[in-house]
Amino acid sequence: MSERGEAPAAAASAAVGGEMPAKKQKLSSDENSNPGDLSGDENDDAVSIESGTNTERPDTPTNTPNAPGRKSWGKGKWKSKKCKYSFKCVNSLKEDHGQPLFGVQFNWHSKEGDPLVFATVGSNRVTLYECHSQGEIRLLQSYVDADHYVGHGNAINELKFHPRDPNLLLSVSKDHALRLWNIQTDTLVAIFGGVEGHRDEVLSADYDLLGEKIMSCGMDHSLKLWRINSKRMINAIKESYEYNPNKTNRPFISQKIHFPDFSTRDIHRNYVDCVRWLGDLILSKSCENAIVCWKPGKMEDDIDKIKPSESNVTILGRFDYSQCDIWYMRFSMDFWQKMLALGNQVGKLYVWDLEIEDPHKAKCTTLTHPKCIAAIRQTSFSRDSSILIAVCDDASIWRWDRLR
Repeated sequence: MSERGEAPAAAASAAVGGEMPAKKQKLSSDENSNPGDLSGDENDDAVSIESGTNTERPDTPTNTPNAPGRKSWGKGKWKSKKCKYSFKCVNSLKEDHGQPLFGVQFNWHSKEGDPLVFATVGSNRVTLYECHSQGEIRLLQSYVDADHYVGHGNAINELKFHPRDPNLLLSVSKDHALRLWNIQTDTLVAIFGGVEGHRDEVLSADYDLLGEKIMSCGMDHSLKLWRINSKRMINAIKESYEYNPNKTNRPFISQKIHFPDFSTRDIHRNYVDCVRWLGDLILSKSCENAIVCWKPGKMEDDIDKIKPSESNVTILGRFDYSQCDIWYMRFSMDFWQKMLALGNQVGKLYVWDLEIEDPHKAKCTTLTHPKCIAAIRQTSFSRDSSILIAVCDDASIWRWDRLR
């Protein structure tokens, strides 16, 4: 099993719009990177190079009614479509610290017409960039020695802001637990873990679109569902807003959630290092060269009525790829969940079209550039899906612009 190295506190997903003491850093060559950095025929050839169906049908296919959130999946006539998305590599740059970049995230909360801003995380830095026309990437700011919360007993592997309440920050850690913070009042709302929690590092977690559920995954091969719309959690969040340390000597009492609302180890046989909600379905991956699309319970079950004792899972399909059997490699979706992107350990990018009638019919476009040969740790789409950014183990950042 290959090690990912010493990851920073997975701050890219939380960096855009945050407040931290700033210290501006230089890039390896110049503060800004222009498209001229990619010259000659190599840039001309750096486009979508192949398109095909490289997904697999599960061993036990189902024709039962479709799952909530993806109404056309699992039912109806399946049609094979060509992938309608293509991209061209227009720029790249390298951060001067030379350490792996483990995370990247665009700011999806900007208004129409605002500059497209993304953040990367690597070494001890969170760095903000701005995408301009003609492929330019402009350095905005680099942050070091960030403000911190004391709570986790070990490294933090991922951060996620609540989709509807930006004051609620979720962190997952090497200490086997998830923690929910209210950053407005500096309170720890809840700790998810313990008796029936994860038995090893928690590597990834995601909120559903409504912010009512969390799905987590980790080194123990398991995926766990935690509901935060229960009466207990709603009250805890409310109390966290009302807490004022200047008016009381009592510390805020955090909720300790020992029991998940669903748990399974039947999807993967190795570390589960990335999980995302797709409507009411789940996308998750391990070091097995496949992203699995699945749902808790049977196909017809309502996920909001799944019981903790439920042992069934329904696998809808797999998005297969190659040369990605090291851990801590993250996939991403665009804002509208129409595209799925993942990089592998030799610098290839895979982009799938999710606007399909059945997931095993998904078409994939493979993106390569002759100079991009390092492991791609994470990808991120701009909100309008016009730009795809990939970050690599060699501290390089790659900009791919969508061809219309």
